[in-house]
Amino acid sequence: MDATLTLNLSLLLVLTTLLSPIILPLLTDNLKNTPATITSTVKASFFISLIPMAIHLHSGTESLISLWEWKFITNFKIPISLKMDLYTLTFFPIALFVSWSILQFATWYMASDPHITKFFTYLLLFLTAMLTLIAANNLFVLFIGWEGVGIMSFLLISWWHGRAEANTAALQAVLYNRIGDIGLILCMAWMAYTANTWEIQQLAPLTQDHTLPALGLILAATGKSAQFGLHPWLPAAMEGPTPVSALLHSSTMVVAGIFLLIRTHPLFSNNQTALTLCLCLGALSTLFAATCALTQNDIKKIIAFSTSSQLGLMMVTIGLNLPHLAFLHISTHAFFKAMLFLCSGSIIHSLNGEQDIRKMGGLQKTMPTTTACFTIGNLALMGTPFLAGFYSKDQIIESLNTSYLNAWALLLTLLATSFTAVYTTRMTLMVQTGFTRIPPLSPINENNPAVTSPITRLALGSVMAGLLITSYIPPMETPPTTMPLFIKLTALLATALGIALALEISKMTQTLIMPKQNPVLNFSTSLGYFNPLTHRLNTTKMLSGGQNIASHLIDLSWFKMMGPEGLASAQLAAAKTSTSLHTGTIKAYLGSFALSILIMLMSTY
Repeated sequence: MDATLTLNLSLLLVLTTLLSPIILPLLTDNLKNTPATITSTVKASFFISLIPMAIHLHSGTESLISLWEWKFITNFKIPISLKMDLYTLTFFPIALFVSWSILQFATWYMASDPHITKFFTYLLLFLTAMLTLIAANNLFVLFIGWEGVGIMSFLLISWWHGRAEANTAALQAVLYNRIGDIGLILCMAWMAYTANTWEIQQLAPLTQDHTLPALGLILAATGKSAQFGLHPWLPAAMEGPTPVSALLHSSTMVVAGIFLLIRTHPLFSNNQTALTLCLCLGALSTLFAATCALTQNDIKKIIAFSTSSQLGLMMVTIGLNLPHLAFLHISTHAFFKAMLFLCSGSIIHSLNGEQDIRKMGGLQKTMPTTTACFTIGNLALMGTPFLAGFYSKDQIIESLNTSYLNAWALLLTLLATSFTAVYTTRMTLMVQTGFTRIPPLSPINENNPAVTSPITRLALGSVMAGLLITSYIPPMETPPTTMPLFIKLTALLATALGIALALEISKMTQTLIMPKQNPVLNFSTSLGYFNPLTHRLNTTKMLSGGQNIASHLIDLSWFKMMGPEGLASAQLAAAKTSTSLHTGTIKAYLGSFALSILIMLMSTY
């Protein structure tokens, strides 16, 4: 009982500390926030969050807090309940550690911004919404966090709203996520009608045989976690400031969709249709994003597509019925992905806003700390043994290899693993090695602790996190113990093949002439032609179709039948009828005279 009470109090203390920079200025006019205050608050919250995690690791204590109950309808209650389990207590310190590093970096990166305090407050609200989603025990609280990260991402991506590209990217993010939100809202409506509750632990026995709510949840995750079909908003979101990209891609927003499937996994753990859909969707997403990353030249977009590819890998793990392993990959991925974005931000800022890797080169001499950490991040991303990404990525591919499932999904995932090695090696070679291709600049100073401290801290996490998490947090499922050596080494062999291919292509590009352009060669550069097809072809067809319906059918039918032309033709017909009566014969006049008298007599009586 004491352990549970300490757990609850310490976690509520984390949330209170985190929200204090937002709540206290509302209570008193004298207190004003600064970026340093908000960064210190997140740092303090991180150290406090280690207490409940230590309690859970030591004693296995879990807890359920019900703070308030909203009696919306007589027989439908909505409690504000938070769940303190393995997922919540592990993710809180990871998210806070990564956010602390990003906020510290942002004090340097955004130093010249006139509204820097507002920017930091937005980042804090973004983090708070994500932590609310993680701790939620029912779909109502989860939905509050879900919409919270959505609106904060819109505000942060469009931070530099004077740029048309930033506004377009923010709108794109909202619209694609709104499609996913429809799936979550329909799932919630179905559960309220069928199960009469939104408490997650009460839903599992009721919905085992129903595919509809599972499909709604998968659609929601597809939108938020940028799976194939609803993915274009993620690379477009790079128009926002780099600290936003780092927070968006590491521990908030994009992992929310995968975490939704992890939290609600009992709903479709026995539903083969839903699991197969997750597996195939994830495999397609991971390969498509890796293919697009191969030929990108914007350093942030390469890292963005790598996030989309890793999210596809997490979706594959959900399809394998291994939610715990997907959570492990979320945890390890946060460290090196945040570090890659911070390193790219440091490079971009030092090169006066240059993002094209073709205009970089030889930076390991001028920026040794940043490029060393950048190399560690790239190696962790491609799954190099004993770095953070290896412990989760290798286990996912081993589990995929040893399962009796879709060979097509396995092949696509292995191909994507090889492509990951290709584009990370290409990025490393073009940014850090070779001769300098940057214009003359003032000397780059890397001695600022606001730059080096967060990056080196995350580099340490990228090296140690996988080992620590797998050592202290045992897997819920028994991992495969026996397998042939070639299956055990499949992921490493695919990665090694990718590195060899990247090095060979790098040598060839020094000597060969560029091939003639054609649609097949331009597939990767044009992002699989997805954006022109979706954003141009469909909209053009719908617009022209609507215009044709409006002008050809409605307007013409109005003019011809009921409008001016219709009235004119009706008058012409009446005139012709009256003309036919006036023929000049006595018979016609006597007939009309008799008809008039008859009508008069009938009206009299």
